[in-house]
Amino acid sequence: MAGSILGTIFTITTWGESHGKAIGVVVDGCPAGLTLAPSDIQPFLNRRKPGTSKYTTPRKEGDEVEILSGTFAGVTTGTPISMVVYNTDERSHDYGKIKDTYRPGHADYTYQEKYGIRDYRGGGRSSGRETIGRVAAGAIAWKLLNEFGITPLTYATSIGPIRISSERFDEAEINNNPLFMPDAKAAEEARAYLDECLAHSDSAGGVIECVVSGLPVGLGQPVFGKLDSELAKAVMSIGSVKGVEFGAGFQAASLNGHENNDPFTKTGKATNHAGGILGGISDGDSLVLRAAIKPTPSIAMPQKTVTLGGEETSITIQGRHDPVIVPRAVVVVEAMVGLTLIDALLMNCSSKLENLKKIYDCEE
Repeated sequence: MAGSILGTIFTITTWGESHGKAIGVVVDGCPAGLTLAPSDIQPFLNRRKPGTSKYTTPRKEGDEVEILSGTFAGVTTGTPISMVVYNTDERSHDYGKIKDTYRPGHADYTYQEKYGIRDYRGGGRSSGRETIGRVAAGAIAWKLLNEFGITPLTYATSIGPIRISSERFDEAEINNNPLFMPDAKAAEEARAYLDECLAHSDSAGGVIECVVSGLPVGLGQPVFGKLDSELAKAVMSIGSVKGVEFGAGFQAASLNGHENNDPFTKTGKATNHAGGILGGISDGDSLVLRAAIKPTPSIAMPQKTVTLGGEETSITIQGRHDPVIVPRAVVVVEAMVGLTLIDALLMNCSSKLENLKKIYDCEE
């Protein structure tokens, strides 16, 4: 299967299936000399693992990472870093009844048509469990970015129709509720809304925002390698994401030029409607990205569908599923942003001759 590799210099290759033996990733292009241990990776994986609240799947997985290669004495060696997380609580029999039926909202039909075969046990590679490899790699990316003072803040801005208030925004609240919302009142209202969804065997979507501080000016390649286009590609590769916007985003379409433009001052831009990117290149302001997450397609209410043979039928999806994907997807969005930014940072080293002279100590 093509399409499992991301990046130009800092590359990742994810592998494994939802109900296979393990999930993993190979990271190549990581510079030597970075201190790295499983304890650097595990906190990221803990943010996405299942069974943490009633709003996530009850599948019980420790999601403990093991680093197989690429380090020596706790330091990266510049060689490929391979990481693995073993599946320990897969229940493939939960999916036996749907092996000959297409689940609405899933990739069953398209995988079957493209490959002539599909792994019906939780969707195989199309399962959200594939994101374990992305998150493990993202942990390394962010550790590298932190070396340059680049830091993320990622959270949910809405669950279904419930949105956070800018007046009640509290960064400290993000990790105080299971929905990762920076607004205690909105989080409580969202929980009540999700309880209603659960009572009706339904699910909900939402929006995730990622704000990155400390980015230097100059990241991104003109025309086809623009920073926003690369970020959009990376974030849109997450299975549950249906839209990405930067800064003012779609709201910019309703503004006039004088409202949307960001005036320059001696200390920087007066506003940030551009979301930290001008002409596809980072402008030194905070990167502001939002991702729209669709409702979980696996719901326990009857839905119309067809069988592999084309016969009309109905399906009620059994098994263990998230009533809302947003909370566990927060760290996945953060990981994909980090992977894109570290690749852009490394690529930018060759943008000027003076940069190369600094690297090779050729300055006069």
